[in-house]
Amino acid sequence: MAKIHVSIVAIPDAMFSTLSGIYDVLNAFTLLSGYDNVIPESSPFQVDIVGPSRESFRTASGLALQPQRTFDDLQTSDVVIVPSVAVQNAIWETGRYPVIVQWLQTVHAGGAILCSACSGVLLLAETGLLDGKAATVHWAFAGTFRQNFPQVLLRLEKMLVIAGEREQFVMSGASASWHDLVLYLVARFVGPAAAQAFCKFFALEWHRDGQTPYLVFEQPVDHQDAVVKDAQTWLACHFAAAAPVAELVKRSGIPERSFKRRFSQATGYSPIQYVQHLRIEAAKRRLERSGASVEQISWQVGYQDSASFRRLFKRIVGVSPGDYRRKFSLPRFGQDDE
Repeated sequence: MAKIHVSIVAIPDAMFSTLSGIYDVLNAFTLLSGYDNVIPESSPFQVDIVGPSRESFRTASGLALQPQRTFDDLQTSDVVIVPSVAVQNAIWETGRYPVIVQWLQTVHAGGAILCSACSGVLLLAETGLLDGKAATVHWAFAGTFRQNFPQVLLRLEKMLVIAGEREQFVMSGASASWHDLVLYLVARFVGPAAAQAFCKFFALEWHRDGQTPYLVFEQPVDHQDAVVKDAQTWLACHFAAAAPVAELVKRSGIPERSFKRRFSQATGYSPIQYVQHLRIEAAKRRLERSGASVEQISWQVGYQDSASFRRLFKRIVGVSPGDYRRKFSLPRFGQDDE
């Protein structure tokens, strides 16, 4: 039976950990077959690291890597994976890898499934093949993604997005979500039982809550409205105040309707939505770093009704305050849990 050929793209911008992690897991069938009988003894995948040449180079992580095949060697592949790539200052500069973009278009035309991990989707999107389709990316690079690829529907809340009529595009979100990508490929081509076995052996994780719990609210400041910037500066310190929107309108000295319109145009959020995001972001920090109760934190960030706070938190973050604390609070290293 012919093996499924997997090409992992290697370029100087590649992050070594993501690339090597995917490579190791997809080549681990022989190792795992002795631990679980749902794992075939012979790997169903043939995995190659593919680069512009076979010469060794330093990746973005500083570690050396030597591709096994070149793009000229391979005109077809069953699966192609673009791993995480370094994005300096969170700005992606297009047009730096025209040969690779053309190669991705060629192998896709030959039937390849194109995959990306984290920021690797920025290179994948340069092909134009994602236009009109959904995609995901690390939340830190959402701005540069939207600016460069406005025709792609960015689903930032998703940790794994599968798109295309034949599910020929598979993209994972932030950093360690390459776990979701590689587990999906094992489940798709070998079976869910095998994917579960890999999950247990390597302690890989399905990020079932999506990417929303990991998102950090970034206050939009790339506008020239001085009135709105003054309001944002005040809110940064006074978001927990009673009736903050009314206070903003008063401070602005302009009619309420005009202020709200200008605020929304400048930031993309209504004033009350902006306040809610600031409050929830502050609550997240307190849940991570303090032992205060949810009721106390609700009051600290400006909500007298803890039930309303819980509902709002779940709507914005995707999980309850309690689940968020369990997920992100620091563990008690070395302490007995009993």
